[in-house]
Amino acid sequence: MSRADANNPELSVLVISYNTRELTLDALRTLIDQTRCDYEVIVWDNASSDGSADAIEAEFGGRVRLTRSEENLGFAGANNAAAEHASGRYLLLLNPDTEVLDGAVDKLLAFADSNPEAGIWGGRTVFADGRVNPSSCWTRMTVWSLVCQVSGLSKAFSGSRVFNPEAVSAWWSEGEREVDIVSGCFFLIKRDLWDRLGGFDPAFFMYGEEADLCLRAKKLGVRPMVTADAVIVHHGGASEKIESGKISRILNAKMQLVERHMSKAGRGVARALLLLWPMSRSLLSWSPFRRHRRRSEVWIKVWRDRSYWAKCHNKVAGEPS
Repeated sequence: MSRADANNPELSVLVISYNTRELTLDALRTLIDQTRCDYEVIVWDNASSDGSADAIEAEFGGRVRLTRSEENLGFAGANNAAAEHASGRYLLLLNPDTEVLDGAVDKLLAFADSNPEAGIWGGRTVFADGRVNPSSCWTRMTVWSLVCQVSGLSKAFSGSRVFNPEAVSAWWSEGEREVDIVSGCFFLIKRDLWDRLGGFDPAFFMYGEEADLCLRAKKLGVRPMVTADAVIVHHGGASEKIESGKISRILNAKMQLVERHMSKAGRGVARALLLLWPMSRSLLSWSPFRRHRRRSEVWIKVWRDRSYWAKCHNKVAGEPS
């Protein structure tokens, strides 16, 4: 680990661990093996029950700064807490289910130095087999993007800019580009901008926090960018099962983003579309075959849980005056 100045590293890497012991260990191994810039690693363990903290301490000792949280603060809260211990000029949020490839962190930092006006930077994510993982960056949610998602057009035409407009990574794979939202799995930001924004809004316990932060940053004139030269493996989503609780949390995050970042003219339509989403999915998933019936049942449960996910919170952390 290159540490030219232990008190003031160029970069602070924040890793939030929660019951992902082996994945987190692999993420830290590849980070240390592939990174040469002046950096520190801060690992915040979110009250894991799988021995993650003990394994991290045993293997990495003084090479990382480990905090054992007594409670699960969620992704947003844990990153906010970890950032308080960081001393780098840049903060890099790195998911525990990632692997750093071919000097990706150094390349991302160099990209940031060459494009300081962006303020927030990201790279490209792939699955372990090299397929593109369409989760590295996004465009902001619109009424049209919700129409495409609710109707199933985004899934049917996943590589289309017209019918899957939010998922930039599904149709972008080369060069550099400005985007609305950089994924929190590989998310570089200037420390002073993070502080100015107040970090993540803890109202987003999980999902949507990076979208909210990026959209708040854009109101300040920030122009997030991504580069295809900085590549990491992101295992998330490769084989995830459809689970009603996760879908409900995603829908709740989307509801909050609608309230905070969509124009007044579009909010009513967007809310209605989000309410229709689980209904349409349960119908589209219906099948006499048991395997597909299970998917329909999940979406029906999501609809029944709408009293939870349709709630919105109006307070916005770090909202510019």
